[in-house]
Amino acid sequence: MRLNRILLSTALVVVALVLQVSVFARLHLPGAVPDLLLLVVVALGLVYGHTGGALVGFGAGLLADLAPPADHATGRYALVLCVVGYLVGLARPETGRLRSATVPLLVVLGAAVVSTLLYAGVGALVGDTAARHVGLTGLLLTAALYDLLLAPFTVPLIMALARRAENDPLTAEGATAVAAGEGAYGRLSGLGGRGRGKGLGGLQVRRTRLSRGTRGTRSKWKGGKHL
Repeated sequence: MRLNRILLSTALVVVALVLQVSVFARLHLPGAVPDLLLLVVVALGLVYGHTGGALVGFGAGLLADLAPPADHATGRYALVLCVVGYLVGLARPETGRLRSATVPLLVVLGAAVVSTLLYAGVGALVGDTAARHVGLTGLLLTAALYDLLLAPFTVPLIMALARRAENDPLTAEGATAVAAGEGAYGRLSGLGGRGRGKGLGGLQVRRTRLSRGTRGTRSKWKGGKHL
């Protein structure tokens, strides 16, 4: 990944994790908890594509696994968000621009469902039965509802920041200025070369004429002297 992508992704993930742990986890809402980290991964995956989405998802999930008060196996949420980031990146259009505002909402809905199912499935493999006690259906409904309510306030903003970081105006203007300067220098060099060529050519013609006239005068003087 590029340096600007790494810096922006790290900053967004850290801010989302702090808000997730200090605010959303203490709301004591019924069912699931609003997943701000998931929304960050979805937004960046829609801009960076499947590779960038997978990398951001793995890093965000690993930080969530290590941050207190995590009570699950390390790497569990990293795997979930890595898969979600990869799948979301596949939905990124080739042009990088979404034509409809409903597409991110549908992607968020699918990501909430897939992440909940995958998290519960991985938990079942490692012996975590918390999803059974809470109820998988209730977790799916509440997770999708909370993420959809939070998505309009976060996903468009994060996508705009990521696109702005991708299209660095300073770099673009600098490259354009350098290219324009090189083009102008090339044109000036060409004009100067053509001007010098013409000037030397005219000087050479004048020297030729003068030398011919001088030879003619010398021949006349020689002829007159001979006579």
